[in-house]
Amino acid sequence: MKKIIIILTIFLFYNIPAHSDKLLKNGFLNNNMDYAKEQNIINPKDKIILIYNHGQDRHDKPSKKTCVWKNGIRNFSSLVGKKVDEKEIMLYLLCTDHLAGDDWKRLWTGKKLNPPYKGKLKLEKRLDANLDIIDFFVSKGIPNKQIIITGHSCGGWMTMMLTARYPNKVGGGISLMQACYGKQSKERKVKKNGVEKALTKFAKLDPGPAKMRQNQIDEISKSKNLPVLVFTHPKDPYDGLLSDWVEKIPGVKRVIISQDKKINGKKCFRIGINNGKEWKEKVKKYHDMDMVDCFQYYNQTILDYITKRVSS
Repeated sequence: MKKIIIILTIFLFYNIPAHSDKLLKNGFLNNNMDYAKEQNIINPKDKIILIYNHGQDRHDKPSKKTCVWKNGIRNFSSLVGKKVDEKEIMLYLLCTDHLAGDDWKRLWTGKKLNPPYKGKLKLEKRLDANLDIIDFFVSKGIPNKQIIITGHSCGGWMTMMLTARYPNKVGGGISLMQACYGKQSKERKVKKNGVEKALTKFAKLDPGPAKMRQNQIDEISKSKNLPVLVFTHPKDPYDGLLSDWVEKIPGVKRVIISQDKKINGKKCFRIGINNGKEWKEKVKKYHDMDMVDCFQYYNQTILDYITKRVSS
């Protein structure tokens, strides 16, 4: 009964004001960064569904006000309606930040969390929500290989976990700026101290989260073929300089997004909507480099990847 309720909640479309800047509910999106009028799947075998997973603002804690700002979904929204191998791309936004880890009151509270963690992590519950919606789409006639998991930050980290653990559930994954354990690259001064010393310090200061992170990396790395397209940036304060491990996994294709706030030599900007009016500003955070206007330079790379996965 609980699973049925979760699936219905996941797929239920909510009406959001036309000028809302933030998308807070689940549903298919159009190519204008808003909810599509048609929420049904017509001719499922001719569709490719990208399931987008947002990041986490409060680590393991619940949050009912976090999902995606419209500017954050700009690039994937621009792919809606495009055809790959005669199949049309659809984009489904999955909001799961309302979930909470069972032991969240001990995690990231300023105190050392010594393992074991009691119960299930928020990240694991988000993964389960993805499995539910995947099964729902398959029941509607979408072939598994035509479902691609995508995600930013913690959503990108979860994307790799799911594709490694359940390789036959989806056609592949697209991970953007994967990270789920704080600004380790910046705070541990990886550029100055090196990866090994930085992670040793992390383990000393936060043994619980550090062990969780390494256990998840170990699980992902055991994959014999992980068909995931991974985007990282060396100046991303989260896992920017801690991402080399992904290249050691068979099947992973890693794209390093420049060395600055430019892509293909073009200066990038964040463009969003505020009360129905567009705004434009300089990029402030390297962690947002997959959300900037010129990231669409990589759309062909993404489309080529999807073509390969769907046709395989």
